[in-house]
Amino acid sequence: MNHKLTGFYAVITGASDGFGFEMSRTLLLNGATVAMASRPGEKLNVAAGRLQSEGLQAFALPMDVRSEQSVDEAVSWVKKNWGHIDLLVNNAGLGIGRVNPTTNPKLFFEIDPDGFRDVVETNFTGYFLVARGFAPMMVARRKGRIVNVSTSHSTMVNKGQTPYGPSRAGAEALSNIMTAELSEYGITVNVLLPGGAADTGLIPEGLREEFRKRVNLLGPDVMNEAILFLASPLAEGMTGERIIAKDFHQWLQDKGIKI
Repeated sequence: MNHKLTGFYAVITGASDGFGFEMSRTLLLNGATVAMASRPGEKLNVAAGRLQSEGLQAFALPMDVRSEQSVDEAVSWVKKNWGHIDLLVNNAGLGIGRVNPTTNPKLFFEIDPDGFRDVVETNFTGYFLVARGFAPMMVARRKGRIVNVSTSHSTMVNKGQTPYGPSRAGAEALSNIMTAELSEYGITVNVLLPGGAADTGLIPEGLREEFRKRVNLLGPDVMNEAILFLASPLAEGMTGERIIAKDFHQWLQDKGIKI
């Protein structure tokens, strides 16, 4: 699939590594201009610099999705420098490692409350704050696309998945409400999930080898084809979809979509 996205502006959160970096690079390689949003620091600057060195229109956009002020500052930068965005990807997230850096599941009453809050504020409240910040620009144009990254339904409710699973469940419920409330403004909202454990920063560095022994980890590029499709003219007007990235080609076939 090859699409020319010249003049297409996207903001992707959690873009300094993992899914966010790969999705940014995919859109950039197809001509889009991308603001790579992540917490400020060297990691973000290095990630954006890698893509800028390839001659791509990547911008480092410092943003802590947990902070209303930080989100508002990022929105102001986009308004001043671009005037609008065509696509927002809510991807920033914290994994279960924030509250349990081992492979032994913790019961919900064993979870540290501060860790619980961090995960929920990033994976759920962060989606709200970022969408709340950027949606008015789309509403004003009566045009725009939002993609919220999620996880499997089983992960949302499985033992040992507090608070990661519930935080993703909340964000997905929010996505459904956003879909309904934004449709009259011509704004689409879709959910995208990998379809399995992936080799990203959501897995603690010290546990990756252990995970690789137990499961076939998906690559961080698993979302690339789906996000390119969702940015393309082929997805014009498509809303309320829940796309499992590893099964993307089957989803296209089921929908009768040829790319």
